Amino acid sequence: MENKNITERDDVVIRFSGDSGDGMQLTGTLFSDTAALAGNGISTFPDYPAEIRAPQGTVAGVSGFQVHFGDHQVKTPGDYCDVLVTMNPAALKANVCWLKKGATIIIDGDTLDEKSVARAGFKTNDPFTELGIQDYNIIIADITTMTKEALKDFDMDAKSVVKCKNMFALGMCLFMFNKSLEHATEYINNKFGKKNPMVAEANVVVLKAGYNYAHNTHAFANTYDVQPADLPKGRYRSINGNQATAWGFIAASEKSGRPLYCGSYPITPATVILEELAKRKDLGVTTVQCEDEIAGICTSIGAAYGGHFAVTTTSGPGLSLKSEAMGLAVMTELPLVVVDVQRGGPSTGLPTKPEQGDLLQALWGRNGECPMVVLAASSPSDCFDYAFMAGKIAMEHMTPVILLSDGFIANGSQPWKIPSMKDYPEIHPPIITKLPEDEKSFRPYKRDEERLARRWAIPGTPGLEHRIGGLEKDSKTGALSHDPKNHQEMVNLRAEKVARVANYIPAQKVEGDNEGDLLVVGWGGTRGHLESAVTEMRAAGKKISLCHFNYINPLPHGVREIFAGFKKIVVCELNEGQFANYLRMSFPEFRYEQYNKVQGRPFTKEELVEKFNELLEK
Repeated sequence: MENKNITERDDVVIRFSGDSGDGMQLTGTLFSDTAALAGNGISTFPDYPAEIRAPQGTVAGVSGFQVHFGDHQVKTPGDYCDVLVTMNPAALKANVCWLKKGATIIIDGDTLDEKSVARAGFKTNDPFTELGIQDYNIIIADITTMTKEALKDFDMDAKSVVKCKNMFALGMCLFMFNKSLEHATEYINNKFGKKNPMVAEANVVVLKAGYNYAHNTHAFANTYDVQPADLPKGRYRSINGNQATAWGFIAASEKSGRPLYCGSYPITPATVILEELAKRKDLGVTTVQCEDEIAGICTSIGAAYGGHFAVTTTSGPGLSLKSEAMGLAVMTELPLVVVDVQRGGPSTGLPTKPEQGDLLQALWGRNGECPMVVLAASSPSDCFDYAFMAGKIAMEHMTPVILLSDGFIANGSQPWKIPSMKDYPEIHPPIITKLPEDEKSFRPYKRDEERLARRWAIPGTPGLEHRIGGLEKDSKTGALSHDPKNHQEMVNLRAEKVARVANYIPAQKVEGDNEGDLLVVGWGGTRGHLESAVTEMRAAGKKISLCHFNYINPLPHGVREIFAGFKKIVVCELNEGQFANYLRMSFPEFRYEQYNKVQGRPFTKEELVEKFNELLEK
């Protein structure tokens, strides 16, 4: 029977939530990929628990996946959800704060027993009344029981049967939003079909059972339709930030002609970059999983000395460990990209939660006068571009570069228009292959006049024998030097080399008018939320604009002129004010308001709009 009660929606936010073993990440990924294939704009936010395996059915072990899809380009995973899929009472309790008023809640009725409700921390046997959501659209479906019934003829153990229940919930949601089962079915068959055909068949059966249950029982009073987004024409795929970062490095390697090397130590949430690069031996990528963070960066420095485009990946605690070796890369002036996928800190902190707390460490977290170029990506898809640019700057300017990402954009995904490599610039490392006629011996620290980049001589090249290391060098010969004036000259040269990068990056832009009442300033992964808030307020007639930074050190040209056009400036970041203080040092003539959040969560558009209105009304 065809469902005729279809409601058109501009966009929808769904949050899938359950125990760590309930497969919520896969469920959310399959739904978001299905929406993307249908042409919707999407943005996702996986929300992992920090514990490796918290006690089953407890709030500490809840894993979530939020997807925002719409008939337009979607820039954030959404603040609050229209639909919450919960596989147990703990998931309900952990996520009730993210519900829109009157939202739809789908819960596995088999888990509403006295024991499960108590384990989740409820004081009564009625979690809905206790949470004050009894008037919401609550759909209690015995998902576990119906999964078992669907698979009663399969020769599978009870544990394997129950593992399929996430597909039942997915089938219900695909029906609710008039989405096809085709992609999910194809994915399941491709993933399990060859190794375990019975598992593949079982998951497909349960997927269809969930879809048919929603269809036949009229579980939803209405179903919903979200039209395709009007995106620029091209070939798209869903991509997360870590994948995009890895592929951006591969593209930079291709454009430079230098083989790519990655030496890293696994650390959440950066490990996927190493894993993704390890798959591409066919593209000449070499990866080494080292025994610790220090070994990771040191092998990469060695690879850079040997003529490779070298990268190393880490998170905040690992960046601290790599600091001395980063100083070596600055002293030797070798091309190296250090990726820091930021997470909550300090110490071990919040391994699976996003934060922007490593900015000052990236700028100055090394001994001595040790400047480094610092970039920051701002969305899952543009991680590709900034990884490419980090490689281009590192190789053409012969300097190490730090690329900042964070757990939010690293794990989140978006539709990504697959680029044509002919649209990306060539990369020209200053490689020297023979000794110039006017030189009697090779001088490794001889520089070009524009970039101040030294030349890159591959070891073993006849006539270009040389030594480099961590001790200060003579500015002319590259020999060891403890001369005070020479040290001053070399410190100045290294700083000026970084400063001159500003001549090779885009000037800073403002989104909106060039003057007004309030300028919102942000950097890195906060862009989507800031842009959404500013866009909404501009549509309401407010004189507000956005200035978002991806190039941190050096700052781009044009910043002072932009700041001068506004009555107030507010700097928004997921830390206690690191970029705001950096701007106070760089442009002390302006006054900066701050809006900071350190909760292991991104901003919400709602809280940003409230803050901006407050500043405008003062």
